[in-house]
Amino acid sequence: MLKRVLLLSASAGAGHVRAAEAVEKAFNESSDAIEVRHLDVLFHTNKVFRHLYSKAYIDLVNRMPEVPGWIYDKLDKPWKNERRRLALDKLNTRPFVKLLREYQPDLIVCTHFLPAEIVSWLKAKERIASRQAIVVTDFDVHAMWLCHHYEQYFVAIDEARAYLEVLGIPPQKITVSGIPIDPIFSRHKDKAAMRRKHGLVADRNTILLSAGGFGVGSIETLIAALLHLQTAAQVVAVCGRNVELKDRLAKLAARMTPASRVIIKPFGYTQEMDELMAASDLVLGKPGGLTTSEALAKGLVFVIVNPIPGQEERNSDHLLEAGVGIRCNNLPTLAYKLDRLLSDRRRFAEMQRNTRKLARPHAASEIVRKLYELDGSVT
Repeated sequence: MLKRVLLLSASAGAGHVRAAEAVEKAFNESSDAIEVRHLDVLFHTNKVFRHLYSKAYIDLVNRMPEVPGWIYDKLDKPWKNERRRLALDKLNTRPFVKLLREYQPDLIVCTHFLPAEIVSWLKAKERIASRQAIVVTDFDVHAMWLCHHYEQYFVAIDEARAYLEVLGIPPQKITVSGIPIDPIFSRHKDKAAMRRKHGLVADRNTILLSAGGFGVGSIETLIAALLHLQTAAQVVAVCGRNVELKDRLAKLAARMTPASRVIIKPFGYTQEMDELMAASDLVLGKPGGLTTSEALAKGLVFVIVNPIPGQEERNSDHLLEAGVGIRCNNLPTLAYKLDRLLSDRRRFAEMQRNTRKLARPHAASEIVRKLYELDGSVT
């Protein structure tokens, strides 16, 4: 019987944390009889290791994305370099190991590969008896996610399941659930009502452009490219916590008139991203696992621009193969590619239908339901 559930994420990018928060919400909605805790494992490591895993990684992604991409591909060798990587992780996660051994939860759910590997090692040494579930937060399963001691893998798509089976993971230990997202993204909200609420024009193609929670990214460069659109459109530009960026875009928006082909509506940090997605038709940007899953749940067509080499490149491949997006590698052609797409209403409608086929809006609750089944509990 589940009494203690420990959710483990890592703040190397926001997606792993958001996935854990989604599962946490699903557990709390299913029962109040269990204790559910969510920890960011990086807060229980040493300072240097934490910096390398979070800030240094984000800096590399923004300044030299080819470097993390090269590392991603170099390390994607199933069942290779395990001992070396584990030795490094063990050296830097001693406070985390101490916490696990003291807390001894009944179930551990990992939304990042770092804690999954440490938990697997502790289980192998019989230092903890906790069961472990691993939730992969991208469409592909990188070798870093692989470990030997676990009870269940949760993956985004059938291809990921097939890949794990080829690597020797028993089929009964793999569930295709989708990537867990906040339940709010599964709730229908009327497009017209959301446009009225957020001051958007009712009858324009609406493109959502997000710079992320901290306003990092080349959002102004993207907007400059979008201003060449021949099709009437409005751009919902989410600037996150970057107040200066929002102010600059607000000045640009003030120079536009209702007769302008492209109008800009800047937003700062918001907790209503689900409503802005509901108001939009397309999402423009980089296909991180969580953002992709949220946008799919809202039926948005993707315009992928310069994905980060590594996991975003692979996520892009899956989106293009599923027919839910287009990709632009050269910004001068962005307006041209969008004009072509928006002028072909039959093609655009087909892509919208494809998003509904790929979307898994209830992934978090499916994961929790499966974990209760494995435990033998009744929810």
